[in-house]
Amino acid sequence: MNYITEFAESFMKLFQLGGETFISWMTNIVPLVLMLLIAMNTLIAFLGEEKVNSLAKISAKNPVSRYMILPFISAFMLGNPMAISMGRFLPEYYKPSFVAAQMQFCHTSNGVFPHINPGELFVWMGIATGIQTLGLSQMDLAIRYMLVGLVMNFVGGWVTDFTTAYVAKQQGVTLSKTFDL
Repeated sequence: MNYITEFAESFMKLFQLGGETFISWMTNIVPLVLMLLIAMNTLIAFLGEEKVNSLAKISAKNPVSRYMILPFISAFMLGNPMAISMGRFLPEYYKPSFVAAQMQFCHTSNGVFPHINPGELFVWMGIATGIQTLGLSQMDLAIRYMLVGLVMNFVGGWVTDFTTAYVAKQQGVTLSKTFDL
C-alpha cells in the first residue's frame, strides 16, 4: 500500500509543479509576449501594410536579403506562423527556401524576441534556466544563438535553392524566378 500511496503523491506533485510553472509564466512571460505583439502590430499599423509588403518585394531580389533580412523582419513583425505569409511576394522558385529560412529563424530568435514563437518558449526557458543556474548571462546566449541562426538561415535557404533546382529538374517542373502579380 505504501508504494501506491508514494506513487499517487509523486504523480500529484508532478501536476502541482506544472501548475506552479504555468502560473509563473502567466505572471512573467505572457505579459511580455503580449506587449511585444501589441508593439509590433502598432508598428505595422503606423508604417502601413503597403510599406511592409514593398519591403518584402525588395528583399526578394538577392539571397542575403531573401534568407537573412526578410525572415528576420517578417518574424519580428508578424511572429510565427504569420511570418511565412511574406513568402507570397517571392517567385515560386524561392518559396521553399524562404520557408526553410523562416522556420529556422522562428526557433533561433526566441531568447531575444519571445513574441516570435511563444509556442516553443518552453524550450528556450529550459536552456536559459541551465545557463542562469551556472551564473551566466541568458542574453549573451540568446544573442549568440540568434546570430548563428541568421547565418544558418542563409545557408539553409541557399541549400534549399539547390535542392529545389534538383527536384524541379528531376520532376520536369519549371518554377518561375520572377515575381508576377
